[in-house]
Amino acid sequence: MELSCVLYETGDGVATVTLNRPERRNALSTQLLRELLTALGAAKDDPEVRVVILTGAGDKAFCAGADLGGIAAGAGPIELHEERRHFVEVFRLITRLGKPVIGCINGHALAGGFGLALTCDLLVAADTATFGTPEINVGLWPMMIMAIIGRNLPRKRAMELYMTGERIDAPTALSWGLVNRVVPLAEVRQAAWELARGLTEKSPLLMRLGRDAFFAIEDLDFDSALNVLHSQLTVLTLSEDAAEGTRAFLEKRAPRFTGR
Repeated sequence: MELSCVLYETGDGVATVTLNRPERRNALSTQLLRELLTALGAAKDDPEVRVVILTGAGDKAFCAGADLGGIAAGAGPIELHEERRHFVEVFRLITRLGKPVIGCINGHALAGGFGLALTCDLLVAADTATFGTPEINVGLWPMMIMAIIGRNLPRKRAMELYMTGERIDAPTALSWGLVNRVVPLAEVRQAAWELARGLTEKSPLLMRLGRDAFFAIEDLDFDSALNVLHSQLTVLTLSEDAAEGTRAFLEKRAPRFTGR
């Protein structure tokens, strides 16, 4: 892959995808979004990759949101509408990746960057990170990312962020349930890596089935959700990894998962 706005590295079952525009606080330009889709697609298709870490270059910002001057500069309204579809494609691809995605939040995660962070399954944040939707302060509104924020925050918390444009710090984000861990900035990448390596030891098949089921029932009523989960449980228990997990438990040893 020839990428300039995104860095892509793999090793030990982990793909690290880095937003690489630190001079622009890793803002989401059209090119960056296209490259992000390419990198995430590569991680999805690589059977050696079991976990993805998504982070930003530098130590100031994970992602400051959309690059207001770099989204199809000079394009007309219809072209802009189509270019913004890349945001939608990124959010959908992460949801359908079939592999855990850990957000390593190395700095500010604002606007679209906040939405991108919340699309990750787990978040490890630096204690210097902040989160928010400042769009209201520049005459905009966080339209698309409301679909993500609304699945992570209670209504009143979400509306407070939308309407005030104020930021919250990492400890507050932790208390609100938005992030899983807060660590010193100097330790954030290592903490995310250690979490990722732990997940690589789980069955990739069961991880995919469970993660897919999680998203499948998100908007279903209770009875419909139970029907989906009932069928998925049967599929899961027919796998070799499920049988291996049971044997390992009974034999008091670590399981050897093969992804089948």
